[in-house]
Amino acid sequence: MDLNIAGLRVLVTAGAAGIGLEIARTFNREGARVHVCDVDRAALQEATATDPDLTSTYGDVAKRADVTRIFEEALGVLGGLDVLVNNAGIAGPTARVEEINPEDWDRCLEVCITGQFNCTRLAVPHLRQSQNASIVNLSSAAGRFGFPLRSPYAAAKWAVIGFTKSLSRELGEDGIRVNAILPGVVAGDRQRRVLEAKAQQLGVSFDEMERRALANTSLREYVTAQQLADQIVFLCSPLGRTISGQAIAVDGDLQALF
Repeated sequence: MDLNIAGLRVLVTAGAAGIGLEIARTFNREGARVHVCDVDRAALQEATATDPDLTSTYGDVAKRADVTRIFEEALGVLGGLDVLVNNAGIAGPTARVEEINPEDWDRCLEVCITGQFNCTRLAVPHLRQSQNASIVNLSSAAGRFGFPLRSPYAAAKWAVIGFTKSLSRELGEDGIRVNAILPGVVAGDRQRRVLEAKAQQLGVSFDEMERRALANTSLREYVTAQQLADQIVFLCSPLGRTISGQAIAVDGDLQALF
């Protein structure tokens, strides 16, 4: 299927590894021009070495000075912007609410929701000039169900949905589509670390924690980064031109988090 996105100008935050890199690669394979940013210098170097068509900037989306520099460099390379993928996020602490270090709470919200604001406010004036403008915000199944022992992360991901729906209504008259993606249990190192932390907190084995997590899905399997990337690229193509304001779960029919 030709998605008709050759030349689309895309910025992916936290795009040097994991889900973000898969998103960047998928856009690139379809002919888009992609700039990524990340806080991991080594991952950026590796990503641009393995995928030389990607351009990149080091920076932290929670720091507004960094975001200003990211956009200056991205716009300089791309010559404009059609798509912003707010992918950057961190897992935050795994603990009971009374045990959470307030600094860990602050950092989780700064990256997972304030970082999206920091990027979006700079992107919108440029997206208004596009004929196929989209913002995709990464939320989570934690933004639908809540997530015991992970309250900072869940709070941030619920906020992403509210941010997304508000922006869709606010920016619709400018022709800018805004959607949220809600991944479930995603295969990869980050998910493994989350499950390991919860297993330790609950006093169970990793295998038992993994079994419990997948038992809550109808399909009993992990979601892959590629499946998320495919959904995002479709939404940002002209084929997704009337899809906006949606919180789209890609989670194997997940029923609960615990």
